[in-house]
Amino acid sequence: MTNYSMKNLFLRSLRKKQTIFSMILFVSVISFVLYEGTKKTVTLNADGEVTQFTTHAHTVKEALAEEGIDVSTFDEVQPSLDTTVTTRMVIDWEQAKEVIISVDNEQTSIWTTEDVLKNILAEANIDVTEHDVLSHSLQAKIGENDKINIQKAFEVTIVDGGQPKQVWSTSTTVVNFLKQQGVQLGELDRVESKLEDIITPGQEIEVVRVQKVTDVVEDSIDFAVETKNDESLLKGHEKVMQEGSKGKVARTYEVVTENGQEVSRTLKAENVIAEPTNKIVSVGTKVAVASVSHSGDAGSEPPSGQEFYVTATAYTATCNGCSGITKTGINLLANPHLKVIAVDPNVIPLGSKVWVEGYGYAVAGDTGGAIKGHIIDLFMPNVEDAYAWGRKTVRIKVLN
Repeated sequence: MTNYSMKNLFLRSLRKKQTIFSMILFVSVISFVLYEGTKKTVTLNADGEVTQFTTHAHTVKEALAEEGIDVSTFDEVQPSLDTTVTTRMVIDWEQAKEVIISVDNEQTSIWTTEDVLKNILAEANIDVTEHDVLSHSLQAKIGENDKINIQKAFEVTIVDGGQPKQVWSTSTTVVNFLKQQGVQLGELDRVESKLEDIITPGQEIEVVRVQKVTDVVEDSIDFAVETKNDESLLKGHEKVMQEGSKGKVARTYEVVTENGQEVSRTLKAENVIAEPTNKIVSVGTKVAVASVSHSGDAGSEPPSGQEFYVTATAYTATCNGCSGITKTGINLLANPHLKVIAVDPNVIPLGSKVWVEGYGYAVAGDTGGAIKGHIIDLFMPNVEDAYAWGRKTVRIKVLN
């Protein structure tokens, strides 16, 4: 075979290979164009970042998987994962974050796509009141690393100065609670709980308001009674020689009050403003002299004298409770013959000379517990005479 023939054979072979390659390339291009042309264009909004891609994926889940997105149970996807992909579809994917919530130091967590605290708490079924203390405002946006702290409020009774009031508080110390309530303590005030104690629901916190005040009081000073023996006065008689008058003293007290009620009073100073004047009383020591004898005549009725009727009984020197010595000092035991009557000095003055109907002349020289008003008691030398007299209504005349 000539060189020319071989050359033609080579050229024909080369042309054949080129034609096959061209056909393969054409088919590949056509296939690629057809493949790419059948893809759907999808817009992805992933956590606020928007991208666009084309896909042959059948469902949203497959489309996201092609983009390397692993969807968790708590993530939010719109439309749903099993939705069929269509061209120009918009897929919204929001990845859930873990939020830590501490309620009264008890910690829990929640996976959520919400970012506003109010919505997060609603999703976690945690109710809060206006009295609760939150680490963030309800409208605050919560990031992935933010921790939410909640202190639940409870009712506490504060008794300030004796006045009770219901207030809301959280678990805190007594001293911080008082600051929260705007309660200021004076130097002497006290709290009936330890300031470092943690308050609990339903507890009563009592604040006692203590005050020290100075009180100046004017008081009277009683006068003393001086007695002096007077031989010119009949025994049993008294005479006021000088009337007494009270003095005056200013006493300074330190008074302590708790919640307005006085609890102690201490005398700090005493200043006499006016000295008292003593009362002076003369006491009679003169013994009455009874000269009329039981053995003598009763005597005729005197023509003059203060006359009135009395009830007359009789007694002896040895009667029950009798001492034998009269109020005016007459010794009846030693002088049983004397005529003496017991009287009420407000009616018949002691020492008076008297005439008693049926008894005669006598001296008012004694008193008695039962002798009140218009009653007299006649001294008899013996029991028989006393019983014989009995009880009578008689006339009496007071002679002096």
